[in-house]
Amino acid sequence: MKRLMNIILIIAIGIIPATVFSAEEGEKEILYWVAPMDPNYRRDKPGKSPMGMDLVPVYADGGDADIVSINPVMVQNLGVRTAKVERGKLWRRIDTVGYVSFDERKISHVHLKTKGWIEKLYVKSNGERVKKGELLFELYSRELVNAQEEYIQALRGKNKYLIRASRERLFALGMSRKQINKIEKTRTALQRIGVYAAQEGIVHGLNVREGMYVEPKTELMTLADLSTIWLLVDVFERQSEWVEAGQPAEVKLPYLPGKVWEGKVEFVYPTIDPKTRTLRARLLFDNPGERLKPNMYADVNIYAGPKENVLIIPREALINTGDEQRVILSLGDGKFKARKVLAGMESGDWVEILSGLQAGDSVVTSAQFLIDSEASLKASFTRMGSDDDETPEEKKPDEAKPVTGMGKVNSVNPAERKINLSHQPIEALGWPEMTMDFSVSDKVDLGKVKPGQSIHFTLVKDKDGAYRIDQIHVMQKD
Repeated sequence: MKRLMNIILIIAIGIIPATVFSAEEGEKEILYWVAPMDPNYRRDKPGKSPMGMDLVPVYADGGDADIVSINPVMVQNLGVRTAKVERGKLWRRIDTVGYVSFDERKISHVHLKTKGWIEKLYVKSNGERVKKGELLFELYSRELVNAQEEYIQALRGKNKYLIRASRERLFALGMSRKQINKIEKTRTALQRIGVYAAQEGIVHGLNVREGMYVEPKTELMTLADLSTIWLLVDVFERQSEWVEAGQPAEVKLPYLPGKVWEGKVEFVYPTIDPKTRTLRARLLFDNPGERLKPNMYADVNIYAGPKENVLIIPREALINTGDEQRVILSLGDGKFKARKVLAGMESGDWVEILSGLQAGDSVVTSAQFLIDSEASLKASFTRMGSDDDETPEEKKPDEAKPVTGMGKVNSVNPAERKINLSHQPIEALGWPEMTMDFSVSDKVDLGKVKPGQSIHFTLVKDKDGAYRIDQIHVMQKD
């Protein structure tokens, strides 16, 4: 927040004007006066902005309309950082999120093959651990009692065909070989039939209680083994070609900072979700100690192989407006220029550049939104020319165009791609200071946005007329 206030102060005393001149350069023509925090608010004379800040002048320097000149001392105060454009290896790393799920091959559902009543229930709640062969409940079923009586009668008659048919019927109704042998030995029908666990695991989805009447269609409970788990992740459509079975993956969970699980992509589903436009992949992980629990949220990195000899820049240097992509070139001596580029794949903190830059160019990685805003203003004024009869005071903001604002993040919801902001007044829209929810476009990386951060953001209007956040720049703290 302290750095944010410093930036506002620097802007207020005249850092953002298109050119900061020394006394030796002489008096320059002032084109108009602009609000420091709202580039759309322009006047033809000095005054105050709607936020109470002094308007700052924009000069006509007669040079390149895209070049912004800032006093080198002010560049340092503004905290402008730069990075060199490089050639190197860029890993096709897929950064996504996932949810822990049961390994469906280690799940069994408990159903009956007859109808009856639960006389005695030995597992009382979800989450209880059972071993293979452990007694789950005892059942009374009139149908089973009748079938046992028929078997006993067949044994007494010594008709091998009837004995075999009666015995097979007991198997079909769900009795075990051990239970049938006991009937054969004692020649007595069992009133209560025990049902035992077919596997080791935890009880999940317990749907019965003692005394309940149940039928074959009733799912009594589910047994799940957590020794291995699945992690289901969604991959953006543009990255769907990268992912394939067998690739290594790493997983981090918010509740265990610093702990990394290593696994692999086991299966890639063959269809794209029509609503989210994502491809689902399944990762398999061993789960010693059962520390990975179903429905946990996880950060996932999938390593899909490298791309060699590509031109790369830091991801934070790229400005993506939706209509175009650009960066701010540092020309030296406090001069900067916006440059259109064509970006390729993104991987972690790096972005591939397909055109618009060369190795060795210097790009701005911080405060570039402020510089880009002034460069756009300057170029727009130049393009207006003499055919525009409206004075700066008569001009009104076009709400269909991007609008910038500043605020503090209260909460982030990656699943619904929404954030809650307490934002400063947005004069271009006539909005006062308030707290509200915003939808966020898919191109914004919400993984780097955290509650409590101060951000500079850009709003665009969607087809329904609502405003959504299209760009986010996290303001660095001292």
